[in-house]
Amino acid sequence: MLFCFFFFLNLISCGIRKSIHHAPDINQYSLDIPKVNKVNDSTFTYNRNYLTKNRQQLWELYIQGNPLQLGYNNGALTQNLMQKQEGIFFSKVAGFVPSKFKQKLLRGFLKWYNRKMYLNVREDYQAELYGLSRYSSDQYNFIAPRYLRSLYLHGAHDIGHALQDLAMVGCTSLAVWNENTEDGDLLIGRNFDFFVGDDFAENKLVEFVQPEQGISYMSVSWPGMIGVVSGMNKEGMTVTINAGKSKVPLTAKTPISFVTREILQYARNIDEAIAIVKKRKVFVSESILVGSANDKKAVIIEVSPDNFGVYEAPNSDRVFCANHFQSDSYKNDKRNQKHIQESHSEYRYEKLQELLQENKKLNPEKMALILRNRSGLKDRKIGFGNEKAINQLLAHHAVIFSPEKRLVWVSSNPYQLGEFVCYDLNEIFSDYRLESTELAVSQFNIEKDPFLESEDFKNYEEYKKLKVQINDVVENKKEVLTEGLIYHYQSLNPDFWMVYYQIGRYYYNRKDYQKAKIEFEKALTKEITTIPDQNNVKHYLRKSIKKVP
Repeated sequence: MLFCFFFFLNLISCGIRKSIHHAPDINQYSLDIPKVNKVNDSTFTYNRNYLTKNRQQLWELYIQGNPLQLGYNNGALTQNLMQKQEGIFFSKVAGFVPSKFKQKLLRGFLKWYNRKMYLNVREDYQAELYGLSRYSSDQYNFIAPRYLRSLYLHGAHDIGHALQDLAMVGCTSLAVWNENTEDGDLLIGRNFDFFVGDDFAENKLVEFVQPEQGISYMSVSWPGMIGVVSGMNKEGMTVTINAGKSKVPLTAKTPISFVTREILQYARNIDEAIAIVKKRKVFVSESILVGSANDKKAVIIEVSPDNFGVYEAPNSDRVFCANHFQSDSYKNDKRNQKHIQESHSEYRYEKLQELLQENKKLNPEKMALILRNRSGLKDRKIGFGNEKAINQLLAHHAVIFSPEKRLVWVSSNPYQLGEFVCYDLNEIFSDYRLESTELAVSQFNIEKDPFLESEDFKNYEEYKKLKVQINDVVENKKEVLTEGLIYHYQSLNPDFWMVYYQIGRYYYNRKDYQKAKIEFEKALTKEITTIPDQNNVKHYLRKSIKKVP
């Protein structure tokens, strides 16, 4: 038995040793080490590559070259932003896992879990990552060397999704064409509800990439990211990703953002996109909404470690995508069926159907209104930040694509409420771009949401800050909340079930079961996000009733 244990440990260490000492072959690529010219605090250039911040506070990056050169150009221009982003991310991890011993265990586990990732990532993307990682900080080398750390970070979305089931927060996207749009052209909208904190979303990055091989493309993400979560290429192909329900895989394979990056760089139509996805081994379940100017329609590619499907809405010129699968391949998938029944995914899907009944002919402005919608079904008030809403007031970004016109609109902070900035890929990837320092087509911008100036929005922002403090009190069971603070907290977001559930927990922990009972009863009158959440509230209510004298 002891021999078997040590043999197993030896196998693991061998697997890890190969991965942590792996380095991509970069000798095949020519390289000029970038010498960045700082024009001012928000504009940096190197040859025809540059980084600048626009008046809506979006960072815009334009890079070109072979894979290694792309990485170096990206890293040299965004170094300060990238290191700041990495610091924010790892500080969040430290917040989730404060114990130094547990952090050490986590690092060991991630090295083992990611041991095969490099075998499933294209060599040109590895070379690009290597170039990018030269500009990473040495501060986190104790986690992993710079190149491997950059590789791991590209799988963070997938790993978090797989290990902690972070489909708790759900993205929403839709595509409409023919009779569903004002001009008959394909139109796509998406909310990317990936929330690591307001500071993580502060420096949004709109990237315009002209690779030596393949098709030029744009994407919206954050500094240090070469994968794609939302993007469009010069051929009018678009990709957006929505997490599905996953089982926990045994090892990391191809991060989904590399699969979607490959679609943008090498696909000109839906068939080519499907062929790319089929040949990649992923380790989570994901819906990829793919739009195509050449096909004049959109489909949803549904991929998981053990299954594959393509969904086209039958007899319809529109597709909706939440966080459950719709293709025949997943009809009998018990995990997917349970997710539909218990999560908020189906609710948002139905809300999209309701909104499309009210808005027969969409244009970019109407699409923005849909992405910003905060109400529940039949316009019910469900509280700000409810994950059943299309707009959950936590989106990293929202994007609107008009593939046939090669136009894209990107939201500015906060969430999807700020001005949508319009970009024309026909101009950006042309010689005209070299004569103009402005990438945006400002006359087509979509105005910020009036909600930003409302008292409700100010209350929501205050609620978010107070929520963290209240939660600390509830979990630590030490501090005392005044009745005045409790009343004020609940008045900031009165339609949201969570404010009553949290205070119910507070009273329960303090053995004031009568007050706890009242709060749990209030919570049950609101639109609770998921069936498990609802069952949890009912559980506490039953316990409170039993303990009331």
